[in-house]
Amino acid sequence: MSDRPIVILTALDLEYQAIRKRLLDPELHRHQHGTRFEIGRLSNSRCRLALAHVGTGNQSAAVLAERAIAEFAPAALLFVGVAGALHSHIALGDVVVATRIYAYHGGTSEDDGLKSRPRAWETSHAADQIARHIGRTDSWTRGLPDAGHLPHVHFGPIAAGEVVLNSKVSGYARWIQQNYNDALAIEMEGAGVAQAGHLNGAMPVVVIRGISDRADGTKEVTDRDQWQQRAVANAAAFAAALAEEITAEDEDGGWHSTKTTAGGPGVRGHEVTYNIAGGNARVGVQAGIVHGGIRLGFEPDRPTDLAEALVRFRSQLKRARDDGHLDEDTYAAAQAELGVAEEALQTKVPQSKGRLTLALKKLRGLISDVGELATELAAIIALAQALS
Repeated sequence: MSDRPIVILTALDLEYQAIRKRLLDPELHRHQHGTRFEIGRLSNSRCRLALAHVGTGNQSAAVLAERAIAEFAPAALLFVGVAGALHSHIALGDVVVATRIYAYHGGTSEDDGLKSRPRAWETSHAADQIARHIGRTDSWTRGLPDAGHLPHVHFGPIAAGEVVLNSKVSGYARWIQQNYNDALAIEMEGAGVAQAGHLNGAMPVVVIRGISDRADGTKEVTDRDQWQQRAVANAAAFAAALAEEITAEDEDGGWHSTKTTAGGPGVRGHEVTYNIAGGNARVGVQAGIVHGGIRLGFEPDRPTDLAEALVRFRSQLKRARDDGHLDEDTYAAAQAELGVAEEALQTKVPQSKGRLTLALKKLRGLISDVGELATELAAIIALAQALS
């Protein structure tokens, strides 16, 4: 597993606090020009986060996103916060994950009126695919305070500008409805961070927003009813699940890129080299970069039944803890994810396979430093992915 962090930026203090609550022992990191980050790991995870407060507006978000990317070279950058809904089917507390960010203030003023000059940035395909997979499962909602009313996750465009929209009939409201009517929500920072990601080698940027108002003149009422706090708690929960999954995918530091050479598919982030032995030459093992363990000889018998394999892995997990290869916290977190996997295997509903695979990938992130466990878990994941 790569040790590259995930950067999370927020605009408001309550958004910052919602993420900070999920960090274990955050440590202060001062940038040379004064920006303060806090770095820590997510609870029960090896995912490292670098968290910063950037204030409101696309300009400050862009500048500090650029600064964070240069400072940490992260695997991805997430912007987490609240937004106003632009469509009635999106409920307060729901989560919107941007697939496209519109900078809606662009235009030209002419004699016959204001003409839009749209500018937009797409979310990277790899990040979008992971976010959609998480959205299909319920595992990210574990621990939310209102278990009786779980939020929905919506994927679609978001409009980002420099004005707080709190009206259905204002000039800005009509402008957005006329030119960006597919936007699901409106906020003030997404275009800035999207631009920063675009200018840094297409750095994956994901904007995650909890819906705290309807941008219709009722913001004072919804704020008084604590919808900002509820919405940002939901967005933070989804962002934490996404950060964990990206970290698990980022095994070799290149989860979002693939190189291809010599006419075949490349290993993520690395070129593939083919060497041919001729004459009487013999080759034993030749390797460049190796991830996981190496076995020579015949593989021992492995379980072909997934339930049996999970039972066997639980015993191996305990043995690794007893032998000192896993600390107590990591062992407890691994046990919890294994329990989720076993429960998902027994539950025969359409979402079960997604929950099972996600739990196993999180488990892989926790035990990746123990070669024997990592090798065994790779076989289990293959069994899980083969399920119909």
